[in-house]
Amino acid sequence: MAFLQIDHMTKFFPSHSGGSPVCIFKDVTIKIEKGEFVTTIGHSGCGKSTLLNIIAGLESATEGGVILNGREAAGPGLDRMVVFQNFALMPWMTVFDNIRLAVRAAYPDWDREKIAAHVHKYIALVGLKGAETKRPTALSGGMKQRVGLARAFAIEPKVLLLDEPFAQIDALTRGVIQEELIQMWNATRNTVFMVTHDVDEAILLSDRILLMTNGPGARIAENVIVTIPRPRARVTVIEHPHYYKIRNHIIHFLVEHAKHDDVEVASGASDGKSPRVVDFEKESLILR
Repeated sequence: MAFLQIDHMTKFFPSHSGGSPVCIFKDVTIKIEKGEFVTTIGHSGCGKSTLLNIIAGLESATEGGVILNGREAAGPGLDRMVVFQNFALMPWMTVFDNIRLAVRAAYPDWDREKIAAHVHKYIALVGLKGAETKRPTALSGGMKQRVGLARAFAIEPKVLLLDEPFAQIDALTRGVIQEELIQMWNATRNTVFMVTHDVDEAILLSDRILLMTNGPGARIAENVIVTIPRPRARVTVIEHPHYYKIRNHIIHFLVEHAKHDDVEVASGASDGKSPRVVDFEKESLILR
């Protein structure tokens, strides 16, 4: 059994007009192995963030469920940590205290000195040494997201959930933090599920990229394997011969689904349920 499994999940939302409930996504099944970095891409409204929130326990599925390490994961828990795009920091707390709050909750038996040492370790990992006493109002957007990443990694969750974590950060800062995220993930090998609209970001960070069709009734249509060896860096990843093959394939998928909400493109799944595996090492699409 996979370390994290989203099992035949369907989500309905009530209709604003009082009619029948609207199906956001239907019969989604995803299997993620321990230590994998998996990203989901799709157009706005396909339910990517809703799917992430259900994994986090912040929302409930209409059908199906989440299995983590062999057990059903219902409701929020410190075994799953979310990094939101809006930073979600306590504005009255310092950098140190925002991270310490999470560490104390995760490790209630630790003494003050051990907690402080652990917090300082992750502050240093994200390059915020010297900013420990600053509050969020004194931080740039990039620094705020570094605090969010440090807080998430510091509790050493079983699954790290990233909801468009760099969407509110300028492009130059985003690149720097992406590199820092790679370094932290290389050191910890957390299991990661990320939602993004950024194709280049997904290729840089991910082992696999899941492509969702448009809603209503969205589904996972393709499972694109990122066949670019690690370690990766922004300045070198574009030199790999598979980079533009993967990038163009994903963009083609997104463009086709932007034009035709209800059309199955050539690269889509053949049976309406099982995603195709796209593997450019084999130069083929393999139905699994």
